[in-house]
Amino acid sequence: MDFLKDLWKFLKERKKWWLAPLIITLLLLGLLIVLGSTSALAPFIYTLF
Repeated sequence: MDFLKDLWKFLKERKKWWLAPLIITLLLLGLLIVLGSTSALAPFIYTLF
């Protein structure tokens, strides 16, 4: 969690707000990959694509 706090401070201090949607998208994609490969939700996630 320290990484996320440091990242938030970086975005806030440097005013790099255009990076926020990119980071959120990458985090959601990573979460989707993890859920799609290890959980019972996998068949439902695969039907989205």
